[in-house]
Amino acid sequence: MRAGPRSEELYEEACLLMPAGVNSPVRAFRSVGGTPIFYDSASGCRFTDADGRSFIDYVCSWGPLILGHAHPAVVEAVASTAARGLSFGAPCEQEIELARLIIDAVPHLEMLRFVSSGTEAVMSAVRLARGVTGRDEVLKFDGCYHGHADHLLVSAGSGLATFGNPSSAGVPASFAAHTLVLPLADEKALEKLFKERGDSMAAVLMEGIPANSGLLIQRPGYLRKLRELCTRHGVLLIFDEVISGFRLGAGGASELWGIDPDLSTYGKIIGGGLPVGAYGGRRELMEQLAPLGPVYQAGTLSGNPVAMAAGIATLQQLLADRGAAWQQLESRAGRLAQGIEAAFSSAELPFSVVRAGSILWLCLQEGEPPRRFDRISQDSARRYAILHEALLEERIYLAPSAYEVMFVSTAHDEAAIEESIRAFEQALGRVGREMLG
Repeated sequence: MRAGPRSEELYEEACLLMPAGVNSPVRAFRSVGGTPIFYDSASGCRFTDADGRSFIDYVCSWGPLILGHAHPAVVEAVASTAARGLSFGAPCEQEIELARLIIDAVPHLEMLRFVSSGTEAVMSAVRLARGVTGRDEVLKFDGCYHGHADHLLVSAGSGLATFGNPSSAGVPASFAAHTLVLPLADEKALEKLFKERGDSMAAVLMEGIPANSGLLIQRPGYLRKLRELCTRHGVLLIFDEVISGFRLGAGGASELWGIDPDLSTYGKIIGGGLPVGAYGGRRELMEQLAPLGPVYQAGTLSGNPVAMAAGIATLQQLLADRGAAWQQLESRAGRLAQGIEAAFSSAELPFSVVRAGSILWLCLQEGEPPRRFDRISQDSARRYAILHEALLEERIYLAPSAYEVMFVSTAHDEAAIEESIRAFEQALGRVGREMLG
């Protein structure tokens, strides 16, 4: 389905003013073809585009909107706070309240600091780790995304363990030189690298649930080994919970896996749809930040009262009734995954759905779902583009990239889930054979 005439008109104008007409690359629809659909308004699990058409939304602003669009409690909190001032650049009570909610929910957190994005949170956590340990090297894993800081925009080379190669123009090779890259799910390569370089590494960055290049769920034993190696070599383990934090439950991925990282980073849900990030950990680590310690980090809009209010309202809704919202999300996301897999089966397609709580990924290849990025079939993107267009015809909106995930919100009620399953059945009935071709 093509974008409507108003979206086409808006995109043509946007392309004159912004690179590719967008402010984040994946929004340009280059991976799936066609013109981006411009949102006009949204409520609950649905949005209306600039041409007045309604869609069920499984992007949910790329994860933050766990309560759905324009949740009344969040809107009220934002409006009442904004009426008292949009930004102070000074301490406000909302910072304390949101910090307390997060720290009380996550056992290993003792202190945290707010920033304005997940990228900024990860960048700051890495700086803190380097400052605390006095070491320079950082390990990340191929296929995991930690924001667009220069030293983290790297990809793996040809070896099992390599120094990072810049994966973006404008990133000096010297910036990437201190970033090591390993494939996920390779315990032998992990042990080998720690044996060779463990004493020179400041930190290891691990997504709690790798969800930016497919949904690459790791084995608990592998993550426990990583924790053990970090402890043995004095390396700080940083869990990037920008996606998984408060998505999988109050304690995020660290609670799910039973692993206490040294530092954690957050974003998305803790801002309730407004720009918020945070990083935190043990008190002795966090007190190395200025003005108490030598590691500098600052931000004009950090702790913005309106953003804090949105985060407070969101977490209060999630934590109410002993976390009943997460049980509801588990049930509805499970039903959706089951229904999509049944639709694949009916269309005689050997595909599956990978799920972690309310995060789903369409694994459009045969066999067991991959645990590492380089095991994702190259044909998946072609198949996904076909399905993406067919689902737009059925008024289902998925992320415009085969490697991104679906997010279920509490606003996706049973009727919306069943409507979505029927839409998958209809779409696959039309294009299933083409996807296999």
